[in-house]
Amino acid sequence: MSNSPSISLPAGMHVFERGWLSSNNILLIDEASATLVDSGYQTHAEQTLALLQAALKGRELSTLINTHLHSDHCGGNALLQSVYACRTLVPIAELAAVKEWDQQLLSFAATGQRCERFRQDGCISPGDTFRLANLDWQVLAAPGHDPHSMMLYCEFEGILISADALWEHGFGVIFPELEGESGFAEQAAVLQLISELDLRLVIPGHGAPFTDVTAALDRAHSRLAYLSADSCRNARNALKVLIAFLLLDRQQFSLQEIQQQLRASRLMAAAAAQLAIPIELLIEQLANELVSSGAASLEGEILKNAR
Repeated sequence: MSNSPSISLPAGMHVFERGWLSSNNILLIDEASATLVDSGYQTHAEQTLALLQAALKGRELSTLINTHLHSDHCGGNALLQSVYACRTLVPIAELAAVKEWDQQLLSFAATGQRCERFRQDGCISPGDTFRLANLDWQVLAAPGHDPHSMMLYCEFEGILISADALWEHGFGVIFPELEGESGFAEQAAVLQLISELDLRLVIPGHGAPFTDVTAALDRAHSRLAYLSADSCRNARNALKVLIAFLLLDRQQFSLQEIQQQLRASRLMAAAAAQLAIPIELLIEQLANELVSSGAASLEGEILKNAR
């Protein structure tokens, strides 16, 4: 993890670049407030807190904003709320799900991931503006990867906090398509929206901040065209990503345990159904692909994290 020292950031803005288990965290400080955008995964919550405390230097965290409620972006919420009296804002469409703590609607159970219960104190909606680090930030809708996801855009500085809508080399899994809902078209529209912004810097949900936005958009359009040409490609990619995430979290799984997880996870089961391959054969294929990519090693029936 790092504070991305090679990137020119406005005064009061800090980017904590994390690994793939936790999303990046963005801290914005001015005389009036200190706001954190996204809190990482539950397993790394103590690391998130340590990074935050080092940057705040005794100040209080006043606001916590989640771009969306996948577990790698909000898993540190509960710990931060236990330490700071921070107002927590979530995407408007997620308010009821958080209040009722409906883990199916919140995707935690659906993906087989973990998130300690946290409270919400309000919401962010498309068109909202916030004054953070003495700069104006506009909330932009970013459906595709997640139908309720948001981005934050500072026109004056040409900075976009893109969450998982755009990375330097792609974007997040298009989850709605796994269950027969529209996601490819929404992702295409978000990429078009980003292309129309005057940007000098993108801070993604994962990976280092980057300045060559045109090249990143070209790669993202190419990736989207590849996935949308055959829905099985998106399904297979989703399964590998979800298994790789579980490996990052728990370090190893038996192939039998992965089969059980696949059947128990609604989104993993939906992806597998699209592929129409016997589960045992599918797990074997995915394990071998993760090994070939360098993400995992296979010792007998045990798949281990190799990152």
